[in-house]
Amino acid sequence: MTSQTATADPTGPSRNAIDTQLRAILVDVLALDAARVAEFDADTGLFGHLPELDSMAVATLFTEMEDRLGFVIEDEDVDGEMLETYGGLLAFAEAKAVEI
Repeated sequence: MTSQTATADPTGPSRNAIDTQLRAILVDVLALDAARVAEFDADTGLFGHLPELDSMAVATLFTEMEDRLGFVIEDEDVDGEMLETYGGLLAFAEAKAVEI
């Protein structure tokens, strides 16, 4: 882990830190252009809208989220809504970060 990971802050990651990390994860895992991902808003479609985000990429995405954001994603945590939009994925990551 790098010193910039969310777990480096004992008070927990800020909303901005989670957003920044999540965008970096999407760039790295899906090989998306960073400028494109920087423009994502809460309503930007993900699964079913980005051809790069297929079922195989979802598993890698979750693994990277766990590693970089410092939480565990259980099977029961996963539902279709969390992957529909960037806002849904961000809200999920923020909720999981609060749990740690």
